[in-house]
Amino acid sequence: MEELRIEKFVAGGFGLARTSRGVALIRGALPGELVRAELRERKGYLEGEAAEVLEAHPGRYQNPLPPTADLPLEYPYQLAIKQGLVAEALERVGKISFALSPIEPSPDPLGYRTAAQYAIHPDGGLAYRQPGSHQLERIDEDPLLAAPLQKAFEIVKGSGLEALEVTFRGSLLENRTLLGIIGGKPSRLKEKAFSLVEQGIAGVSWATPSEKGRFRAQTKHLAGAKELLEDFGGVSGSISLASFSQVNPKAAGKLYLEAAKLAGGGSRALELYAGSGLLSLQLANQFEQVIALDISRDAVLRGQKDAKRLKKDTVSFHRGDAKQLSNFMPASLVAVDPPRAGLAAEVIEALSEARPRRILYIACEPASWARDVKKLTDAGYGLEAARPYDFYPFTHHAEVLSLLVLR
Repeated sequence: MEELRIEKFVAGGFGLARTSRGVALIRGALPGELVRAELRERKGYLEGEAAEVLEAHPGRYQNPLPPTADLPLEYPYQLAIKQGLVAEALERVGKISFALSPIEPSPDPLGYRTAAQYAIHPDGGLAYRQPGSHQLERIDEDPLLAAPLQKAFEIVKGSGLEALEVTFRGSLLENRTLLGIIGGKPSRLKEKAFSLVEQGIAGVSWATPSEKGRFRAQTKHLAGAKELLEDFGGVSGSISLASFSQVNPKAAGKLYLEAAKLAGGGSRALELYAGSGLLSLQLANQFEQVIALDISRDAVLRGQKDAKRLKKDTVSFHRGDAKQLSNFMPASLVAVDPPRAGLAAEVIEALSEARPRRILYIACEPASWARDVKKLTDAGYGLEAARPYDFYPFTHHAEVLSLLVLR
């Protein structure tokens, strides 16, 4: 064990310390703290977990949190750190000096999550997997869960499910939660599923475990509802266990509303990586035509259904890869909301060739965003606005909303 003074908090959820052997990244350590940790050699750095905190940060959060909460600080301290992480990424990765707008806090620092996944503990109950391992930590409650999921958690944890994992997807708008059961035999779970619906679960589905991800292989609906509606900034969208949608709908709704203001208006807007098109539906009254492009068949079908229900006739949905954007140009605005890896090189190239007047970029990984902003500025765009958003309190993650304009 070594005693280490933490210099700062860095991307990935680590406290950084300097030793005679090089830089050490310590999980569970906060800026200014003195911790004891056992270090392991990694390529170019050292890594460890804080086994003991000898001198704690004055704002260290004292109440229990799940093991995924890698930023256990009182909320104002979290916001300052996240603002700094985004600014550092833009300067270090993007090589751009730009004054970010102040970070937009989550409306709820606790009780914000409307989606969660847990392992079934061999001794019963629900458990988290420790980060970077298969070790299970049984938990009796999760303070990050929104109210509908808190109720579902209580119902499921004592149900004795014979499966590997469970996943929750809840709606604040409807105050209900869907349950997904991963593993086990659906024929043996059918009766249990109906019982869970009677106890207050909105709907239950089953899926076989798959390396492709949850609900990406064999699936079966067992009982109750298949979808729910959720509000995202005044636009109600359908959500399901198999679909991706933001887990903090109140924070996401605020981002979509600001994004719509930045987007302005015009003849045509194109949204890439659109999912079920929540942003496109938000832009429907500002553009003569809005095109939502996504590779997921399920997302496109749900988006089409939502647009019809909301009477957003100017929005059309197309299934395809973001690399095909040139098929839908010209557009005065292109909005992108890519996965953590950021924009593919082909998408950057296609944007550079199509040269839309404005690019609205929503990012879930600051480093990838900064890299892409650098490439787009090299292609003739200028960064006009950028604001971090906090969708995941008590974790290191930060979203970024930004606008680039053709010079």
